[in-house]
Amino acid sequence: MHSAGIEQTDSLEASGRAAVAAARRVVVKVGSSSLTTPDGRIDSCRIRDLVRVLADRRAAGQEVILVSSGAVAAGMTPLGMARRPRDLASQQAAASVGQGLLLAAYTAELAGHGLTAAQVLLTVEDMMRRVQHRNAQRTLRRLLDIGALPIVNENDTVATHELRFGDNDRLAALVAHLMRADALVLLSDVDALYDGNPSAPGSSVVSLVRGPADLDGIDIGSAGGRGVGTGGMVTKVASARIATEAGVHTLLTSAANARTALEGGPAGTLFAPARGRRPSARQLWLAHATAGRGSLVLDPGAVTAVVREKASLLPAGVVRVTGDFNAGDPVDLCDEDGAVVARGLVNYDAAEVPDLMGRSTRWLAREMGPSYERELVHRDDLVVL
Repeated sequence: MHSAGIEQTDSLEASGRAAVAAARRVVVKVGSSSLTTPDGRIDSCRIRDLVRVLADRRAAGQEVILVSSGAVAAGMTPLGMARRPRDLASQQAAASVGQGLLLAAYTAELAGHGLTAAQVLLTVEDMMRRVQHRNAQRTLRRLLDIGALPIVNENDTVATHELRFGDNDRLAALVAHLMRADALVLLSDVDALYDGNPSAPGSSVVSLVRGPADLDGIDIGSAGGRGVGTGGMVTKVASARIATEAGVHTLLTSAANARTALEGGPAGTLFAPARGRRPSARQLWLAHATAGRGSLVLDPGAVTAVVREKASLLPAGVVRVTGDFNAGDPVDLCDEDGAVVARGLVNYDAAEVPDLMGRSTRWLAREMGPSYERELVHRDDLVVL
């Protein structure tokens, strides 16, 4: 890279790190392995160190939202579990025990800094529905307004395999977008993204990712080996891409480097935000926080209308329906080869769709009543994938 390119890259990185330090609102995510001892117990010293950093950022004028893993890990030892359970029921049992222990630890440490902890448990189901989605946003905003420090986690006790964020890295990225945060800091037990295996000779830190092209040729392995978390480097990079797509400066580093990272120092890997218009919160949630409950197969004309012309999906363009879904559920929109081209919230139950397929909305209104003169999926509730 010639000198002008190097200077431009250095400037972008410096300005990005400064933006993290100056962020009005920042989302910080911490992983299970950064909060617990090797035997799965909550590490009070680690929580104390993290809270001290967050309290200092609050004192510096930043609004802070913490997305914290650790509930399942914290519940393992009290329940006599030697390793993280694989079955959902046992995970939920551990979470129900561990979430209280985790919040109690945060509450005690934050109180020492004059701060109040506020627990916010979210599920994908909450985020898929417009009312719940807006209510979560309203609640978090109010908590920040009154000076509390929200501590967000997935509600593991009621989540299902089919409806999960999957890991708190993705949840943190979506919360950062939901709350229009200026920065997202992902903390784990790995200090940065490397261009190879961190333990291999010759591997070096990737200090700046300007876009997907910078990741070409990099083998993104898994992060950590403690066996208490669910996220690896793949999920962290994917989450960084979600956040940067939403215009959020994102920094990936270890919990030990939290202070340096939040103060704009040379820690970890900075992911620069994408330029241009931010996608709407609805579009980002549909693309990254939902899974299709079924599918609608579109004819070529409907695919063109939805993908290229950004139009609503009308019944006339659907040739087949699969799955069992209700009105308001997310469904995948597929071409005739089965490729998913979009996802949206459907306005009809699966059982109703066969009688609508291939019909114009005018015909449906005349033959079946005015309530049927509407789209299968409105363009405001649709995202092209």
